[in-house]
Amino acid sequence: MATTEVEASSLVQKASPARHTRFIVTVIITVVLGALIGYASTFFAGASAGNVDATKISSGDTAWVLLASALVMIMTPAVGFFYGGMVTSKNVVSVIKQSVLILCVISIQWAVLGYSLAFGPDAGGAGIIGGLDFVGLRNVGFAPNDGYASTIPQLAFMIFQAMFAIVTPALIIGSFAERIRFRTLVIFVILWSTLVYDPVAHWVWGVGGWLHNLGALDFAGGTVVHMTAGFAGLAAAIVIGKRNAYKKGEPLASNNVPFVLLGAALLWFGWFGFNAGSALAANSLSASAFVVTNIAAAAAGLTWMALSWAENKKPSAMATATGAVCGLVAITPASGFVGPVASIAIGVIAGLVTYLMLFLRSKRMPVDDTLDVWAAHGMGGLVGALLTGVFAEKAINSLGNNGLLFGNPGQLGIQLLAVAVSGTFSFVMTFILLKLLTPLGLRVTPEEEEQGLDLAVHGEEGYRL
Repeated sequence: MATTEVEASSLVQKASPARHTRFIVTVIITVVLGALIGYASTFFAGASAGNVDATKISSGDTAWVLLASALVMIMTPAVGFFYGGMVTSKNVVSVIKQSVLILCVISIQWAVLGYSLAFGPDAGGAGIIGGLDFVGLRNVGFAPNDGYASTIPQLAFMIFQAMFAIVTPALIIGSFAERIRFRTLVIFVILWSTLVYDPVAHWVWGVGGWLHNLGALDFAGGTVVHMTAGFAGLAAAIVIGKRNAYKKGEPLASNNVPFVLLGAALLWFGWFGFNAGSALAANSLSASAFVVTNIAAAAAGLTWMALSWAENKKPSAMATATGAVCGLVAITPASGFVGPVASIAIGVIAGLVTYLMLFLRSKRMPVDDTLDVWAAHGMGGLVGALLTGVFAEKAINSLGNNGLLFGNPGQLGIQLLAVAVSGTFSFVMTFILLKLLTPLGLRVTPEEEEQGLDLAVHGEEGYRL
């Protein structure tokens, strides 16, 4: 026993100099980096301010969009709690930590480059990507950008859209929970946001974006957010591989159902900012989007509860919460274009489809999409986008269009093209990115996976009982 303690003490003493050196080097690099960035700020002096006609700014609209931004921001840690309750107890900290990491990383990426690529003036006129006019938020200031929102400062629009860019990669982490290597995740998130999310956002929402010009309808992110995340999750689950303890058809060993319910409730709460905030004004359209968002979530939650009750003879609380989230996903693209009764239909249909897709993936597909991101977000977003082409009414949103049931069958064809392109692009690009990152190591060692990422990677326990 004494020999073992001496050996352990010796190892600590040997490790200490290396650890101290690494810490000192990190401090020096941080100081140098901070100084360089600080100096670079002189080249952007006043670039995010500018002159503004105060009569063009609506204080009510600005206040609502900033509040909506805060609501959407809370959705990212809410995803962490939602996922954290579903994983094993030795991985709960890692999942929540990954959500917070993404909040930090993409906040910087969006300000430096992402916003410009997504919402900058179209580069080359092809509708593929935004230019570099807004790099470092240059020319993104107090004045409105009439192409997107004419009554709020462009800075308010930028930060609202930043929260969408942040939550999207946070959704993906559910597909490879309990096995992803942390350093690889950091690199992947930056590359994926730049090469997948930003271009698709420009296609669908950017002025001059090619899907935008075709008339594709996506009010708050069915294709841009949920389909890209869902199909990226499917590709990631395939490339990274299954958990070592995975058994097809075996239900999740959820460690904390209350965490799942809390996460779902916070997501539902934040989704009002997500959808109603996408009106970019405190007006009748935002009220309509708010109402249908709530209704669709309720309809899908009840659908999942009924299906789980029929399948397992018990009405699962976790199924009800998951179903509500699937309803929120599905109503997202339609929320600014459909009425209350249509939102019930969207919730029920999407609830059924997502439940069946989860059943198909878990029982029939040889893929370990740990928390079923593809079924919930990929297929939920797909169903919602297609149903937008069925139920949309121009009477609700004059900037939209009528759908199939209101005399415009062509809209459904446009929606079909949008979902096909968005899903395929995200899947293929994610597959390629992860293959290129494979030499860095995509997953932790078997020993670390067995120990759990909380202790093996972060050195922190979720529970001390």
